[in-house]
Amino acid sequence: MTGTVSSLTRRGFVGGSAALGLATAARAQAPAPVKVGLIVPLSGLYARPGAVMKMGAELGIADVNAAGGIKALGGAKLELVALDCGDTVEKAKNAAQRMVAQETDLVAATGAYLSSFTLAVSEVTERAALPLLTLSYSDLLTDRGFRYIFQTAATAAAQSALGLPELMKLAESASGKRPKTVAIAMDNTGTSVATAKALKEKLFPQLGLQLVMDEVWTPPLSDATPLIQKVRSTRPDLFLFMPNAIADAKLGIEKMNEFGLGQGRVPTISFSITIAEPDMLQSVSPEVVQGIMTIVANWGVKGQEKLIADVKTKYGEPWATQNIVSTYGDMWLIKDALEKAGKADRAAVAEALRTGDFGPSRYYPGGRLQFDDKGRRIGAGVVIVQWQKGVPVAVFPDDLALAPPFWPKR
Repeated sequence: MTGTVSSLTRRGFVGGSAALGLATAARAQAPAPVKVGLIVPLSGLYARPGAVMKMGAELGIADVNAAGGIKALGGAKLELVALDCGDTVEKAKNAAQRMVAQETDLVAATGAYLSSFTLAVSEVTERAALPLLTLSYSDLLTDRGFRYIFQTAATAAAQSALGLPELMKLAESASGKRPKTVAIAMDNTGTSVATAKALKEKLFPQLGLQLVMDEVWTPPLSDATPLIQKVRSTRPDLFLFMPNAIADAKLGIEKMNEFGLGQGRVPTISFSITIAEPDMLQSVSPEVVQGIMTIVANWGVKGQEKLIADVKTKYGEPWATQNIVSTYGDMWLIKDALEKAGKADRAAVAEALRTGDFGPSRYYPGGRLQFDDKGRRIGAGVVIVQWQKGVPVAVFPDDLALAPPFWPKR
C-alpha cells in the first residue's frame, strides 16, 4: 500500500512538474507587449481634452488586442504608456524628453493636443527617431522637413479651404444672400494662428469677405466683454470665434448671450472642437449654443456607431469628439504599421508609415491611410459639426453626416 501511494505520489509529482514546465514554456513563448506612447495634457488648462484622448487610446488598444493583437508578431498585445505634457510649451518639451529617455522601447507615439505643444514635442521625437502621429492642425508641423512626424488631420490651411466655402454656400442657400463681412476673435495658440493666416491671406479675398474685426487673446481669457462689445458694434455676417480652452469658449458664448448676440443672432463659426465639448453645457443652455458650427478634422460620424456607443458605455461621454475618434484610429494605424513592419522596431514602423497604403480611411474623414513625403495624410478631409437640440452633430460631408445643417436666422 505504501509503495502504491509512493508510486502515485511520484507520478503526480512528475505530472505536476510537466504541467509547470509547460506553463513556464508557454509564458516564455508569449510575445512581449509592444509599447505605444500617448503624450497629452493630463493636468492644467487643457486636461479635459487630454483625458478624452486617453479614452480613445485605451479603447483603441483594447479593441486591437481583443481582435488578436499584432498577428505578424505572434499576437503581441499593444500596451499604452501615457505621459502628461502639462499646459505650457516648456512642460510639453520636458515631458517629451522624459518620454524618449525613460521609455526607450516605444515603437511609436501620438499627441500632443495643441499645435504649440506638438511643435515642441516633435522636435524631441524627431531627434529620437520616434514616429509621432498627431491630430494637431498647424501647417508648420509638416513644413520642417521632419521624417518622423505623421499628421493624420488636414492642416489648418486645408481645413479653412475645405470648410469655409461650404458654409458660404449654406448661408446663401438658406438666407438668399451671401455673407459679406466677417469678424475674428481668437487665442494665440499655434492652430488659431495658422488658421487665421490662411483665412486672411487667401480665403477672405477669394470669397469676397471683408474683415471688420480682428482680435487676439492669450489663454486663459480673463474678460470677454471687450471682444463681444466689438462684435455687437460691427454686427458681422459671420463671427469666427476660435478658442482652444473650454473655459475661454464658455466665457465668450456666455457674454454673447448676455449681449443679445447668442442663439444665432450672429452666425458663429469655430475651427476647433473646443466649442463642441460636452463641458459647454455645464454653464450655458442648449438654446444658447443652438446653430453654432465648427470646422474640425474629425468627429463621430455615420459608420462609427459602435465606437460612439462604446464611448458612452465605458466613459459616460455623450458623444465622440475628434479627440476620441482620432486617437482611437491612431492605435489601429500603429497596429497596421507594425503588421507591415513585421517587427517591434521604431525605424521599421516609421518606414511602414512613410511607404504604406493602408486603404480607405475608417477613422479619419476623407482620403486614405497613406502619407505624402511631408508626413501629411493624403486627401485628408474635414467634418462640419453643428449644435442641434443640445448635441453637436456632423452635418458635412453628406456621406458621413448624421443630420442636415441649417443656417441660423439672425
